Amino acid sequence: MTAERTLSVSVIALPDTGVATMFGVLDVMNSFALMGIGGTDAPPPFRAQIVGAAAGPLMGVSGVPVPVAESVARLDRTDIVIVPSIVLGPGGWKRGRYPEIVEWATRMHEQGALLCSACSGIFLLAETGLFDGRDVTVHYDYAPHLQAEYPAVRIHPERALMVAGSRDELITSGASTTWHDLVLYLTGRFAGASVAQEAARMFALQWHQDGLAPYMLFEGRKDHGDAVVAEAQEWLSANYPVATPVEQMVVRSGLAERTFKRRFTDATGVSPLAYVQRIRIEEAKRRLERSEESVEAIGWHVGYEDPAFFRRLFKRITGLTPAVYRRRYRVPLITTSA
Repeated sequence: MTAERTLSVSVIALPDTGVATMFGVLDVMNSFALMGIGGTDAPPPFRAQIVGAAAGPLMGVSGVPVPVAESVARLDRTDIVIVPSIVLGPGGWKRGRYPEIVEWATRMHEQGALLCSACSGIFLLAETGLFDGRDVTVHYDYAPHLQAEYPAVRIHPERALMVAGSRDELITSGASTTWHDLVLYLTGRFAGASVAQEAARMFALQWHQDGLAPYMLFEGRKDHGDAVVAEAQEWLSANYPVATPVEQMVVRSGLAERTFKRRFTDATGVSPLAYVQRIRIEEAKRRLERSEESVEAIGWHVGYEDPAFFRRLFKRITGLTPAVYRRRYRVPLITTSA
């Protein structure tokens, strides 16, 4: 692949594909010539089309008909494969429903194509086996399902974009609008940074440079079946601000300290102290989003008397300082004129 020619982009449509990501990717990647992005002398960097199991209208999960331009059976070559967001039902992802598309994507990769997923599109691409032992990202709510279905894949839901493979040819983007990061990355890679910046300005696209940790909610695993740990979690949900929550949980459990900490970590996947910190920071995030309280007061309310320690801990967990988090994620007050 070279930047001197137009690259063919195949955006895969499935019955359970979300159309917002699909059409967003198409709009941007096909806009360069139409909107004059990158100048008019060079050929446009991409030509994107929707492909699927069969050409023709496909009714998507959103109830919107999707015009599939080409069937994969008739497409012998492409440069970039993109699987947009997939909506998982209550039963989760079921393998083996689209064998012809999985086989085609594998064959395109063998011929040199990039395989890209936006959000949950990785569920389909992971069936190729090409992502085993690779680092990927996915919507944080889908991460446990992906890990259960594909245990050989290394998942980083806090990351907005991951690039893997010997040719940097396996590319995954995380939750929801991180398709912006995917499209901007591909544009920068094949058309240059200045063109990517121009596209970002034109469409108000944004890099999620802070990752996705600020968006992620910590609820704590509760399906472990350990009654002692479950009781400690229930008590902690109402008593997390107390001065010594871990020590009090140990006493309430009636177990030896080492035994309780081991059982808690085995059951929830995190240590009791880390669990307390995550619960406290979640409450701090909500207060920063919805109240006028000072950062110091919020730290005190969730259990930290030392404001400096609270700020350091908040940044370590979310990637942002409390003040920056409030500016970015505060629920805006919408005013109307009289």
